[in-house]
Amino acid sequence: MNGVIILDKPSGFTSFDAVAVVRGLAQERKVGHTGTLDPMATGVLPLLLGKAAKACDLLPDTEKEYLAQFQLGCQTDTGDSTGKVLKTKDAPVPTEALERALKKFQGDILQVPPMYSAVSVGGKRLYELARAGVEIPRQARPVTVFRLNLESYDPSTRRGTLRAACSKGTYIRVLIEDIAKAAGTVGMMTALRRVRACGFLEEEAVPLDRLKELAEKGDWDQVLMPVESLFTAYTAVSVSSAQASRFRNGGSLAMDRLRLPRMRILEGMRFCIYGPEEEFLGLALADLEQAQLKFLKLFAE
Repeated sequence: MNGVIILDKPSGFTSFDAVAVVRGLAQERKVGHTGTLDPMATGVLPLLLGKAAKACDLLPDTEKEYLAQFQLGCQTDTGDSTGKVLKTKDAPVPTEALERALKKFQGDILQVPPMYSAVSVGGKRLYELARAGVEIPRQARPVTVFRLNLESYDPSTRRGTLRAACSKGTYIRVLIEDIAKAAGTVGMMTALRRVRACGFLEEEAVPLDRLKELAEKGDWDQVLMPVESLFTAYTAVSVSSAQASRFRNGGSLAMDRLRLPRMRILEGMRFCIYGPEEEFLGLALADLEQAQLKFLKLFAE
């Protein structure tokens, strides 16, 4: 089975749990995912089956979007409501103060990964060290917050909801903690839902119970998307039968013999290659020095 399933991940599952369940349902050994979600998080988790699993390292760097619920005045060791309470603060936080704090975290920012994360240091995952009671210094990493909106907020309870569109590698738990600090208090995440990832929306995501029903019927066509749906951000190029055969064998394609769209082509730009019957063959990248689209990855049978 080859293709992409957009799972609406349930709370309480790790991304690896989701992969294991779908591997069993689909009876497909090769299943991967496109980005880790916290166990408490729900929402869009694209799963790659069969040949699509080869796409993990080739996906366009698209932004992700989240709805995150938060509680101000409480800080935990995990940054969310599943952790041990470390500090509380009773100071009120007016809506205006919170809105001012949000503005400081839009655009390119630096973020320190939390100890409870899958970041590897010296061959050890940070969460493994955290569970052992060990905390180590972490290097701040650049991330981008494209949009950050306060969807709702109740100053009397200091609870609210944020909508954040950000680059991959952004920790929403840390973002909430940093915003709370900028607003003069502490805070934690209480719920998280990913509503967009890899260009897919939550409306396209399928609940796990629905997948189980379809698996019993063997009716995967309703939810299995083609592998090329992962690469809609890349420009499509159609080739002849001879060129398709060359590409299937790992050969490069001369750019002056292709019908390329009128656009500025940059070094390393990726393209989707389609055969004469409009079948998706794979990915190529631009080599301007050689004036070729060089073979990158084959996905065709």
